[in-house]
Amino acid sequence: MRRRPWTGRMACSLALVAAAGAVIVAQRPPGRGVSWERAREAIGKYRAVTDHSGLVEIGNSLPPDTNAEDLAGLCRSRERAIEIARSTGTATLVATGTNQDPLSNERRAVAERYLAAVSTYIGDVDQAIQHFTAARDALSAFVSEYPDLKSKWLDYVEALGVAFLRKGEVDNCMVMSSPDRCVFPLRAGGVHRHPEATRAAADLFASYLKEQPNDLEVRWLLNVSNMLLGQYPAGLPAGQLLGPELFRSEHEMPRFIDVAGPANLGRNDIAGGTIAEDFDGDGLVDVFFSSVNYCAPARLYRNRGDGTFEDRSDGARLLTQTGGLNAIQTDFDNDGRPDIFVMRGGWEVAMRNSLLRNNPDGTFTDVTREAGLSDGATSTHSVAWADIDNDGWLDLFVGHELSPSQLFRNRGNGTFDDVTAAAGVGRTAFTKGVVAGDYDNDGFPDFYVSNMFGDNFLYHNKGDGTFEEIATAVHVQKPFVSFPTWFFDYDNDGWLDIFVSSYPNSLEEFVKHYVGQPPAAETLMLYHNRGDGTFEDVTSAAGLARVVPTMGSNFGDLDNDGFLDMYLGTGTPSFGALMPNVVLRNDAGRRFQDVTTATGMGQLQKGHGIAFVDIDNDGDEDVVLNSGGAVPGDEYTESLFENPGNGNNWIAVRLVGVKTNRAAIGAKIRVTLPDASSGSALRYREVTSGGSFGATTLTQHIGIGKATTIAKLEVIWPVSRTVQVFQNVPINRVLQIRELDQGYTFVTTKRFTLAGSSTEQ
Repeated sequence: MRRRPWTGRMACSLALVAAAGAVIVAQRPPGRGVSWERAREAIGKYRAVTDHSGLVEIGNSLPPDTNAEDLAGLCRSRERAIEIARSTGTATLVATGTNQDPLSNERRAVAERYLAAVSTYIGDVDQAIQHFTAARDALSAFVSEYPDLKSKWLDYVEALGVAFLRKGEVDNCMVMSSPDRCVFPLRAGGVHRHPEATRAAADLFASYLKEQPNDLEVRWLLNVSNMLLGQYPAGLPAGQLLGPELFRSEHEMPRFIDVAGPANLGRNDIAGGTIAEDFDGDGLVDVFFSSVNYCAPARLYRNRGDGTFEDRSDGARLLTQTGGLNAIQTDFDNDGRPDIFVMRGGWEVAMRNSLLRNNPDGTFTDVTREAGLSDGATSTHSVAWADIDNDGWLDLFVGHELSPSQLFRNRGNGTFDDVTAAAGVGRTAFTKGVVAGDYDNDGFPDFYVSNMFGDNFLYHNKGDGTFEEIATAVHVQKPFVSFPTWFFDYDNDGWLDIFVSSYPNSLEEFVKHYVGQPPAAETLMLYHNRGDGTFEDVTSAAGLARVVPTMGSNFGDLDNDGFLDMYLGTGTPSFGALMPNVVLRNDAGRRFQDVTTATGMGQLQKGHGIAFVDIDNDGDEDVVLNSGGAVPGDEYTESLFENPGNGNNWIAVRLVGVKTNRAAIGAKIRVTLPDASSGSALRYREVTSGGSFGATTLTQHIGIGKATTIAKLEVIWPVSRTVQVFQNVPINRVLQIRELDQGYTFVTTKRFTLAGSSTEQ
């Protein structure tokens, strides 16, 4: 087994740097890939959100003999780490003694805070409240006499408020059935029915603001608390109110309803990946979830076609596939059945990944080792499937954190060959996102790689098995602190553009957008493809010059106008990072409009893997969201936001490769409308599963607005180098197009009503 050249303790400290952004580790891991001086500079520009989640405390307690390739063993090690951390905190508390002097009480407060973080990690919120209260009270008597202790005391006051706020969530929105629960801004259906803990949180935030009235983070939390209590906006003093007008949507959109509960989709869990795909070939889209929880198995929910889902995890032999922050589908063996790749170790200690082969009997087999992809333990958060040499077999680019990325060439016999060195893509970085796309339309897929604390990479495929890194040369290397990313043609000009989000660990920077303050941290980034091999930064012109700490996210067409919208999942490990997910509507390729409030998809819980998919076959794209935080105590349920419809027309295209890979990844679709009445006569798609954190079905859903016919539909196949052209194509249908065929076939789909949908209510 290949081990990292640094310990689990150091690796977890690095996770704090990247995920929390609050400190730089004193003992730097060896190797290249992170610019530490620039990292200090980037973090120093903004205030990091207060974090007492226990992520680092437990990570630093992992036993040194942890076998990172033993998934069941990782679960056992995590449980041991909790006991070690609890014992460490208790011993430290006892050692502080009972002397009533400032130094002893400060030490006692620190020990109580440590134990509070451990309790927070495991979800024992009542115990956490006791420890945070003790930490605050240990310093209360000394604050006026020793001003140096005041900032720490205030931190404990806020931490206690956040703990009470979490208890309010546990007592209310975690058990409520209303689709309005935990959706920002709160409506009546999301108001807490058991308000005691939430009221305590609001009181603590109010007392904090008496000392620090300009603290934007706590001001936000006070407003959220009052929303949850049903006392917003009237219950807030004018000086602390963030008024409803600040959150008004920039465009009208219908409200999406979360129907996951009635549809039996998902369960309480923490952060993980999402795949929406038809895994059993019955014409209905199923949903796969992974979880970063070492002890939680992957889950597969089969779409019954009656508005509900069936948990097939056990029958599919997935219960041993524990852990995994991200997942993506593929068809690596060209048998027509979507396979699954699970990524593990992102933000955490190194561990192994899994390639799961989809068998004819509905089960999955872990073939990682026999495929040649079991290359020891790594920290992997993102991979991309693409046929780099156009031989008809999908190859695999694997982005690692602080070890060299890898490129595996598919031999076509179920095994892979590591061609990293020969291809020239083995740079070391803290890689968080990898996506593939043919940005220069030369018929060969390129790769974009987003990195934490370092420049991003754009690998141009030279068509001879090698790549050239050109990000700086074409000006797409920012943000310096990057996370999710994707290629997409946001303006339908036939050239793939690049979206990449920054990831500052700051609630304050997020709130600045609403109050009109300029950000100190890096913003979202949008690079427009000029079509000549270069890109232009159009972030400001597109209305995206704002800070959204984005994790899971993806793109799709929410209103069937043919222009790709975005759904950004937000959050950090901190329990105080209660910021809504953000919905951005594409205004005909000109700019993006915030429609979070109108759509009702501003989920306050942490947003991870996201997929856009027409899950009920009614002609519009719904959204599947994997929610939950970084630690077991920050769990939440998944969401399925049903699209209520929009009156626009559409077409869906399912491609089947013959010489090109069977899944048709990398094939291109151009739809030409009779006129430009909808803003553009062209709709352009390249077959992928979407962004780097969340996987959408490979069937391409294309909105066409009010157009009543399609003048021309073209499919460009990268391997056969053929172009299929179809004239006067019917609309509002699902087409299947097979490479080299002269025609297309209509796919018969079963339309149904999702349980709990607005049409049922």
